[in-house]
Amino acid sequence: MKTLLAIDQGTTGTTCLVVDAAGRVLGRGYRELAQSYPAPGLVEHDALEILATVRAAAREAVAAAGVTPTAIGITNQRETVVLWERATGRPVHPALVWQDRRTSARCAELAPRAAWIGERTGLVVDPYFSATKLEWLLGRDDLRARAERGELAAGTIDAWLVWHLTGGRVHATEPTNASRTMLYDLDARAWSDELCALFGVPRAVLPEVRPSLGDFGTASPAMLGFAAPILGIAGDQQAALFGQGGWDVGVAKNTYGTGAFLLRNCGATRPAGGGGLLTTLACGPTGEPLYALEASIFVAGAAVQWLRDGLGIVATAAESEALARSVPSTDGVYFVPALTGLGAPDWEPHARGTIVGLTRGTTRAHLARAALEAMAYATADVLDAMRAASADGAGDGAPLRVDGGATTNEWLVQFQADVLGAVVERPAVVESTALGAAGLAGIAAGVWPDAPSFLASRRFARFAPGEGSAAAQAGRAGWRRAVRAALAWARDDKA
Repeated sequence: MKTLLAIDQGTTGTTCLVVDAAGRVLGRGYRELAQSYPAPGLVEHDALEILATVRAAAREAVAAAGVTPTAIGITNQRETVVLWERATGRPVHPALVWQDRRTSARCAELAPRAAWIGERTGLVVDPYFSATKLEWLLGRDDLRARAERGELAAGTIDAWLVWHLTGGRVHATEPTNASRTMLYDLDARAWSDELCALFGVPRAVLPEVRPSLGDFGTASPAMLGFAAPILGIAGDQQAALFGQGGWDVGVAKNTYGTGAFLLRNCGATRPAGGGGLLTTLACGPTGEPLYALEASIFVAGAAVQWLRDGLGIVATAAESEALARSVPSTDGVYFVPALTGLGAPDWEPHARGTIVGLTRGTTRAHLARAALEAMAYATADVLDAMRAASADGAGDGAPLRVDGGATTNEWLVQFQADVLGAVVERPAVVESTALGAAGLAGIAAGVWPDAPSFLASRRFARFAPGEGSAAAQAGRAGWRRAVRAALAWARDDKA
């Protein structure tokens, strides 16, 4: 029996699944990943701890399944960047996480070049992306000189994992991750010498870009306890789109994790973009690069984690659902969770979390519900922008497909359908990111003959707009007012 190991290395933890040809999850492993906040706006990970979580979660999943996987697929948090020594494989600094805002000032300096950069990358100039993070790392001590001498290697988390899984034999990434670095030419499908020069990144430090569905070397038993080829890689949001069957033009999905990320497949023609949207690369049915529009909401599920860890308002993230159901509304309370800045459609790196509408009658239930409502309202904002920017009109009446850990909260999914006034579909197995990585590797390994065969076993629950739809949609005006308040705070530089 052929099986796949899917490694899903995320921002807050690593999930590994062993999946068979029927799409069944035979084994599951998970390890939480510590978050480090050295100062306000700074977010780091211990890259060696990332490896440890992958090793432990993979071994747990394989032990639970009782089978040795045929091949491996990888999906990963994107934009997070690691710089390490080729000789030792050790990082020279903690990984800079996609949420990290330390390069905000540098991005402000680049404003005159923003249009030029956008033409080549499809991205906005923002600390979110890898280029200014890598520029900052290379600017420390003599690291840029060492990189130019070929002593250092850099990459997003997929490249870091491949390097160590293969014992340093392969230094490679693929187009969906490369397209998130702000160093990759979206149309030429190659690293850009001009962009590398702008950010002072030696080409020698960057990984080779290989097809998403293809050969990334063989994982050694030292890491996972068995040897198997790595045959598929995609960034987490593109893997989720693939796992949801999003290889047709117009299909859109939203993943609710630490942040929320909505992708819409635009096919072989590059869309115009704009309106706070990004143009990026996604995977077609055979792993070939296709264009997609993406909207990135930096904080979604992380807002509930903050209520739990920062304020102690909830004991567990799951408790937020019961609290939301316990009150008929937020009583006018809105929570704009700009804890690491605002992404699409506003793109304000200096924004900070804002709660408005508090009264003496406000309770923790109102705050918990406001945090969940924020995910749905922000999703509606960016979906509207995405549809407006998509001239083809394909898929405009199609259901929104959703996944990610937060979608186990049925109150949230129903509220999302109510806000949109449209059907929302949730797969029976919400780990579409990991399943997308398994699908890419499985097609390459012959577990499935093609993408439709991979999708055939998936089942979806449908959430239609309910009786609360009118009130939910009316609440969007208050939400946008709250967002304007957060933006005004960020942009008012008067003492």
